[in-house]
Amino acid sequence: MSDLLETALNPRTVAIIGASENIHKIGGRPIYYMQKGGFKGTIYPINPSREEVQGLKSYASLAQLPEVPELVLIVVAGDKAVEAVEDCAARGVKSVVVMASGFGETGPEGRATQQRMTDAARATGMRIYGPNTHGLANFGTGAIAGFSTMFIERPPQDGPVAVLSQSGGMSAMVYGLLRERGIGVRHVHATGNEADVTVAEMAWAIAHDPEIKLMLLYLENIANPEILARTAAYARSRDLPIIAVKAGRTAGGQQAASTHTGSMANEERVVDAFFKKHGIWRVRDPHAQALCAQAYLKGWRPTGNRLVVISNSGASCVMGADAAEENGLELSILSASTQKAVATSLPGFATTTNPIDITAALLSNSNLFSEVLPAVAQDPSADMFFINIPVAGAGYDVEAFARDTAKFEALTGKPVAVAAWQDTVAKPFIAAGVPTFANEAQAVGVLGQLAAHTALMNESFEPWQDLQPVQVPEGSGAYCSEAQTLKLLAKHGIPIVKHQLCQTAAEVREAFVAVGGPVVLKACSAEVPHKSEFGLVALGVQSADIAATIFESQRKKLTEMKVSHEGIIVAAMSRGRHECMVGARFDPVFGPVVMIGAGGKYVEALKDYAVLLPPFNLEQVESALRGLRMAPLLDGVRGDPPMDVKAFAQVAVSVGRLMMAAGPRIASLDLNPVMVGAIGEGAVVVDALLERGRSEEHTSE
Repeated sequence: MSDLLETALNPRTVAIIGASENIHKIGGRPIYYMQKGGFKGTIYPINPSREEVQGLKSYASLAQLPEVPELVLIVVAGDKAVEAVEDCAARGVKSVVVMASGFGETGPEGRATQQRMTDAARATGMRIYGPNTHGLANFGTGAIAGFSTMFIERPPQDGPVAVLSQSGGMSAMVYGLLRERGIGVRHVHATGNEADVTVAEMAWAIAHDPEIKLMLLYLENIANPEILARTAAYARSRDLPIIAVKAGRTAGGQQAASTHTGSMANEERVVDAFFKKHGIWRVRDPHAQALCAQAYLKGWRPTGNRLVVISNSGASCVMGADAAEENGLELSILSASTQKAVATSLPGFATTTNPIDITAALLSNSNLFSEVLPAVAQDPSADMFFINIPVAGAGYDVEAFARDTAKFEALTGKPVAVAAWQDTVAKPFIAAGVPTFANEAQAVGVLGQLAAHTALMNESFEPWQDLQPVQVPEGSGAYCSEAQTLKLLAKHGIPIVKHQLCQTAAEVREAFVAVGGPVVLKACSAEVPHKSEFGLVALGVQSADIAATIFESQRKKLTEMKVSHEGIIVAAMSRGRHECMVGARFDPVFGPVVMIGAGGKYVEALKDYAVLLPPFNLEQVESALRGLRMAPLLDGVRGDPPMDVKAFAQVAVSVGRLMMAAGPRIASLDLNPVMVGAIGEGAVVVDALLERGRSEEHTSE
C-alpha cells in the first residue's frame, strides 16, 4: 500500500473542516463514528464558532492545529471547499476527503472548479478522495472518515470483505446488505467524482490487506484499467475474488452515470470483455453481490460444474434440474454404487438417480438427510450440491436437517446451497452457517457463478511475444485504400483473397485469367471506403470482356465523383461456406479491441458478435464464438460440414497481434466478410477497410 493511500486508510491524525456537534450532520458523523469505533489516532475538529466539538478541543483553522494532520475531511461546500483544499496542499497534508457536491457532476463550470482543486493538490502530491463522496471507512482501525447513515442502521463488524465504490449510496447499500446477512465488512470506501483517486487505485491498496477474502466493486466508469488489471492479476495470485457491478448497461443508464459522477461510460461489450479477461465477475446489482458473498467466503473453489440435486419434492427436483441447465451446470451422473447406497436409505418409490427425490418420507424419517448426504458425498462426479426444501415445518426435525447439512459441508469441503422460502425452515440452516436462499434460482445461480468464476480465475493466457512492427500506409485521408489494407494484412500473415490491382482494361483482362473467373471488380479509392453504396462493386463477372467493360464504367464513375483512386481490384469470388467478420478498433481506455462473429451485409442489423481484448488464444476465440447465436453453425447443421473454426480463430489472433503492435496508429479495422470453409478449407478475408489513427509521433500522449 502506498504511503499516500496509507494516510487515508490508516491515518494517525484526522482533521475535520466544518466539524459539527450534531452527530446527524455530515460534519458530526465522522467524529462520532471514530470515537465509537475505537480509532486510536488523534481527531482535530475545525470549527471557528465552537471551542469544543463532541468532547474534543475545536480549532478555528487548519493553521492553528498543533501539527499537520495526515488526513483532512472537508465538509464545507463550494468555493470554501476549494479554498480548504488549497490550504491543505499548502500546509503539506497528505490526503483530503472532499464530501461536498456541486463539482464535476454538474457540468462544465463545475468541472472547471473541480480541476482547480485537483491542480492545487497535484502541485504538492496531495491525494484527493471525491469530491461528491460519502467518504472512507476502515472498520479494522476505526478510521471512519465518512458520514453514511447505514453505519447506524447496521452497526459495523470487522470482517473479510471490502466494498469499493464510486457511489456513496451504493457503498452504503452493499455494506447494509452484507451486514443484514451477518457478514463482517472491513473496508467501505467511496471515491465519488474521482477527481484524483479512483476505485482501481483503492482496489490495488486494499488487495494487499491479507485479511480481505472478497472484494466488491461498484463502478460507473473504468478510468484507469491498467491499474485494475494489475490489481486483478495480484488478486488472482492470492485467490481473492473480485465481483463488480458496472452501472450504465443501457443508453439511459450511461446518460444517468454521466450526470451522477461526471464520468464517461465505457462501451458495455468491451467492459464485459475486460472483466472476463482479468477474472473479475460482473453481476447486475448490489443485491447480487451480497447474495453470493457467503459462498465465496467459505473458500469454495469447485473444480467442476457437476451438480447433485436433492429434494423432498419431485417437482422441486425438476425445477432444480432446470435451474442447473440455465446456470451452465450439469447434473452429475451418479455411479451405480452411489445409487445403491442411496437406495438403502429411501423408500422403494423414491428416485435414486440425480435429481434425488427423497419424497415426503422425510416427515416420518428425519435421518434421511444424514443417511443420503454421506452416500453421495464421495461420488467422483459430484462437484457441488443443491438441497431444495419447498415444504417443511411442524413434524419435521428441521434443526436436524440443518445440523446434518452443515456437518456434510464441513466434511466434504464442497459447495452446498439450500433453497427454503419458509423462514422457520431457513433460519436453522442460516444459524448453522449453510448458504441459504429463498428459491432455487438464487441458490443454483450462486453455485453456477461460483463454478464459472473459479474457472475464469484459473484461466491463464500467455503474453504475445515477437510482435511484428507495423507500417501503416501513409496518407492524408482517414482511410487506407483496400489494396493498401490487403497488402498490410498479407504481410502480417492474414490470408487474403487472390486479387490484382489494375490500371487499364488490358490489365483487367490479364487479371481475369490469372485470378480465375468468375471474379469481383471493385473500385480502389481511399476516398470511397464504402464502395457498394456507389455502385462500385460488381459480383460474379463471368468473362474478361465483361470485366473490361465494367472497369471502364467504374473508372468513369470515379472520375465523375472527383475522387482520387488507385485503379480497379479484380478479385476471386471466394467460395467459403459461411460469412463471418473480424473487426478491431483502438479504444482510448482499453487499447486494442477485437470483435468476431457473423458477417455479411446484415452484420450491423444482427449484431451477433463477441469482443476480445488481446492477448488471447485460439481456444478463447472458439469459446467466444460458441456463446453467439451463430454457434450451431460451427458444428454443421442440416447436412453442412463443420466450419474450419481453427482457421477463423487464427485470423482473429493475427488481427489481435496486428492491432497490439500498431497501437493507436490503427483506429479501426473491418474485415467483412471473412469467408470460412469446412474443416481443412481455411478462411480468407474478402473485403477489408483500415482507418488510420494517431501518427507515430503522438502515440505516447
